[in-house]
Amino acid sequence: MKTHDFLLELGTEELPPKLLINLSNSLRDNLVEELKQLGIEIGKVSAFATPRRLAVCIFKMQSHQEDQLIERKGPSVGSPEKAIEGFAKSCDVDLNSLEKRSLGGKEYYFFHAKQVGQQIIDLLPSVVDKAINNIPITRAMKWGELDYSFARPVHWLVMLLDDEVVPANIMGLVSGNTTKGLRFSDSSFLEIPHASEYQSFMREKAQIEVDFNKRKEIIREQVTSVAKSSKAQVVIDESLLDEVCALVEYPRAFSGKFDEKYLNVPEEALISAMKSHQKYFHMVDSKGALLPSFISVANIESTNMNFIIQGNERVIRPRLADSEFFWNQDKAIRLDQRLEGLGSVLFMKSLGSMADKAKRIEKLSKHIAGLVSIDTQACARAGLLSKSDLMSEMVGEFADLQGIMGGYYALNDGESDVVAQAIREHYKPRFAGDEIPSTNEGLVVAIADKLDTITGVYGIGQAPTGSKDPYALRRLALGLLRILLEAQLDINLKTLIDVSLNLHSKEVDREVSSSIYQFMMERLKAYYKDVHVDGNVFKAVLAVSPDSPHDFHQRVEALNEFIQKIESKSLIEANKRIANILKDFDSNDVELDSRLLIEDSEQKLFQATESIAKQLSEQKDYKAIVRSLLELKEVIDTFFDSVMVNVDDIELKQARLKLINRVRSLFLSVADISYLSS
Repeated sequence: MKTHDFLLELGTEELPPKLLINLSNSLRDNLVEELKQLGIEIGKVSAFATPRRLAVCIFKMQSHQEDQLIERKGPSVGSPEKAIEGFAKSCDVDLNSLEKRSLGGKEYYFFHAKQVGQQIIDLLPSVVDKAINNIPITRAMKWGELDYSFARPVHWLVMLLDDEVVPANIMGLVSGNTTKGLRFSDSSFLEIPHASEYQSFMREKAQIEVDFNKRKEIIREQVTSVAKSSKAQVVIDESLLDEVCALVEYPRAFSGKFDEKYLNVPEEALISAMKSHQKYFHMVDSKGALLPSFISVANIESTNMNFIIQGNERVIRPRLADSEFFWNQDKAIRLDQRLEGLGSVLFMKSLGSMADKAKRIEKLSKHIAGLVSIDTQACARAGLLSKSDLMSEMVGEFADLQGIMGGYYALNDGESDVVAQAIREHYKPRFAGDEIPSTNEGLVVAIADKLDTITGVYGIGQAPTGSKDPYALRRLALGLLRILLEAQLDINLKTLIDVSLNLHSKEVDREVSSSIYQFMMERLKAYYKDVHVDGNVFKAVLAVSPDSPHDFHQRVEALNEFIQKIESKSLIEANKRIANILKDFDSNDVELDSRLLIEDSEQKLFQATESIAKQLSEQKDYKAIVRSLLELKEVIDTFFDSVMVNVDDIELKQARLKLINRVRSLFLSVADISYLSS
């Protein structure tokens, strides 16, 4: 089969850096999907992305479609004449061309024809047009008087099949084999000799590494090298590295300095100014202390780098001066004095102001602290002051410093280290992979803050639906659950949800408690899926509805150990069998007179259950319980091999039902292991 290499490159104005990878991946995936729909086989696919271009190379693309047999089923023989004629007309044939065929004992009209496969060069214009138009773009731009829209205006289009231009007119652009190099060094067009040579050609002739990941590693190496030459360590934030990579085609890293006086400002504020405003990497010394220097990445090679360095130093200066000013201004007002101002900041309609939220967090924090024997006063104080920094100038400028600045201001106000640290870290975990708070007080306030938002938003009917989660409740719920699990806090979540709901105004629906719990369990399910816990294990534990996520987790761990044992398979099937037998059994009448049990095997089973029941009353170690339950295998197997439960003797039948119900109850003290058989 003859194959070709295909190149698509779309040249644009500078694309939004935070969208670049998504745009690139979407274009690649759309092309592949369109070719798949046409039955075109392809080999390796490579996507490329720079600030000014999106490109895809498809290797070993099938040269043409295979011929296809088209078949359509029509009305049955004997159907109204108009229906049959309409079917023939839709197939663009006369009645005599239709075939009659028996199907399911009835005759139908069928149309079949051979469709000759098209050459790939003829198919590609439509494929590319659809692939580009199907890229999801939230805010598309229009330019000139054209009707086309894209993330940014487009300027050139390359479509090469091997070394041959694929004729096309897409988005007002006529396809060709020429691309543009660097904006600042060479605006002339460069002719690409062959689709397969695109990456090497751009690297050698245009000095552009079009592979995003390779360019990213080039930047990482350059930045690291610059830091090393400055006898410092660079802190590389991966999201910042991605953003910088999406901003430059020709990376050239360099270092600059700023006045040491700014180091009196909290380092997080300086780092935020450098990252968010200028996309600078910061440097630290061997002890991790911030240095008065930065690393930036230019998009140009200059004969006078000092000029570029001085320009960047000049630009960052007012940003740092602003941070210094905000810091000095904010320190003049205590956090508790800012509470009144929070009253004018709306949290959410029907949920009151941020001051109202702070007071709810205070009360909820105090309640939670009491449950887990943590300093109630410190937790309450931290909860009350947790949102006060929202009224500061610094947080107004750098929103990502919420909580962090509150910790600094608390220390400046003379609050305890414990309170300050709890304020500082109560937003944690902020994202997937982020750490949970490091202090007990921070854990408590973080739980209170997250739960207050979840219950409030749910209570006013704004729960997440489908893919829509405007208030990030799923993220908050997962963060809350991670805290409870990873910090091993044994707290009754159902009760805590009720407590939180009751702290809200009357406008909040108290009847959503069970819905919130179910929502939390769905997030817990997602958590366990991410850590590769078997879905049936989760279902088995959920079936007994533990009140505490920590307790839930202990049961999961015990069940994970259980399913690794050889004996578990037999016990799982036995539990499934028992569940079926007990389907109509009244489990409320559980008193069992062992004297009614006449067989040796059922007496032994009774004695074994008695022994384990006594152990259960003395401990809550689910792994130990599971190990004891594993010892029941032989006696349960022997029981079912030698005893019939549903006998004619009503009294004996009831006794045996009560016996196997005892067995099931023992297992249910951990989980419903019958789910493990599905």
